[in-house]
Amino acid sequence: MTSEMTSEITSEVASTVASPGARTLPLVSALDQSPAASSVLTLGSEKSLMVFSGRANPALAHRIAGKLNVELGGVTLKTFADGEVYCRYEESIRGADVFIVQPTCANPETGITPNDALMELLLMIDAAVGASAHRVIAVTPWFGYSRQDKKSAPREPISARLVARAIETAGADRVLTMDLHAGQIQGFFQKPVDHMTALFMLTQYFIDQQLEDMVVVSPDAGRVKLAKNFASKIGAELAILNKERPAQQVAEIGYVIGDVQGRTAILVDDMIGTAGTLMAAAQTVMDEGAARVFAAATHGVFSGNAYANLAASPFEQIVVTDTIPIKRGAPEKIQVLSCADLLTDSIRRIFTDDSVSEVFGGENQLF
Repeated sequence: MTSEMTSEITSEVASTVASPGARTLPLVSALDQSPAASSVLTLGSEKSLMVFSGRANPALAHRIAGKLNVELGGVTLKTFADGEVYCRYEESIRGADVFIVQPTCANPETGITPNDALMELLLMIDAAVGASAHRVIAVTPWFGYSRQDKKSAPREPISARLVARAIETAGADRVLTMDLHAGQIQGFFQKPVDHMTALFMLTQYFIDQQLEDMVVVSPDAGRVKLAKNFASKIGAELAILNKERPAQQVAEIGYVIGDVQGRTAILVDDMIGTAGTLMAAAQTVMDEGAARVFAAATHGVFSGNAYANLAASPFEQIVVTDTIPIKRGAPEKIQVLSCADLLTDSIRRIFTDDSVSEVFGGENQLF
């Protein structure tokens, strides 16, 4: 097409569009070689990851940040004289993926209770949403109120469900947790839940100890699947304790189903509370003829007289992780493994939109 013809066509289009009563249209030349508009606007900037810690377990948060090679973000946290909790981020978090490390547990060193920790988590989530964070991820390796996951009697609340709804209402985009007391708690969330497990780090610890003739003991029928998985990982047999709960935080140990005679028994559970039941279970196993007895659990709550009970128990060693900070005065027989590597790997995969289940090869559903 000649330049004269092009000018003539352009003039005709312009005169048609500008004619009286005609609808005004943008002029587009068929000869325009500029690229078509894209549905994605690329600004050329990289995604940003920021890690913040509440006061429930700052030591764990520092370990995670160190392994991610980032500094913990600055945040002001305090409790007023009337008991109200206050939170304020000290730097811009706009557009960042914000990971808030806050198990909902007590920490005597920082002076907060489990309820303080929960409220502080909710406020930190809400403040991050209000500060235009891109995503807010609640890293709660210990999920408080998880034992109240169903109605055990009329007119009781399902507290774990309420906590899940509160976290979502505050604005969390997803939750990263570890070894929930019951698998159905994941169903209380509408948002994604990444459920980690300490099974592999605990089993590896006992494999490294090279203990002989091991038998894994489930504390009750509800933990049989966990104990069975644990036993298969370390090449041990399985035994079960017959246990009943006549009241909350009260358990009666009956007898052992399985052979523990002359063997090294390992009692496996998801958490240790007052340790009264665990101490009774250890004594029952020893009375049945076990040569040695150990305990393994993900969460060391250690409430009430736990330290005194464990010190007086026949356990040679109680192995837990650092999802909950260990209070001062712990007996020497308590061994703490850090879950920082596991959580760091999970956080990195969430940030890069990679598969989290690949951390365990899909074997993190233990219920």
